[in-house]
Amino acid sequence: MRKIDLLFAEYAESHRNATNKLIHWICVPLIFWTILGFISLIPSKSICFIYIGCISYVSLVAMALVTLFYMRLSFLIGSIMLLLMVLMESFAFGVNTRSERPWLVYLSVFILTWIFQFVGHKIEGKKPSFLKDLQFLLVGPIWLLSFILKKAGIRY
Repeated sequence: MRKIDLLFAEYAESHRNATNKLIHWICVPLIFWTILGFISLIPSKSICFIYIGCISYVSLVAMALVTLFYMRLSFLIGSIMLLLMVLMESFAFGVNTRSERPWLVYLSVFILTWIFQFVGHKIEGKKPSFLKDLQFLLVGPIWLLSFILKKAGIRY
């Protein structure tokens, strides 16, 4: 069995309840986005793109490291996640340029979504996977993506 399938199987053990899954479908992408948003606020030079906005060099390094983690598991998932991270960074750029306190936006969403995550796990009756192994913080987003790929009939 491939490593990605083992990670998904282990992650799924604490994500069987329908309510917890629904909470994860909403909160995991938002948490991922807020972390990218926080990183985008670290002062550094940026590179700007038409239609996307500016992405800081710090964000590019973070995105590259996360992409490497994903690529080691699955080239397709790594490629899709890179695209999703660029889209999330574009949205973060919009928040950063239109909000007086973008950190407050990220912090509010981050805290609220984590509260919901823990409520979901309370309903589930199992602890979050990342308490056992921190890499599951990165597995959550691709676990969700795997459902979309399976529904579309695409093997990752």
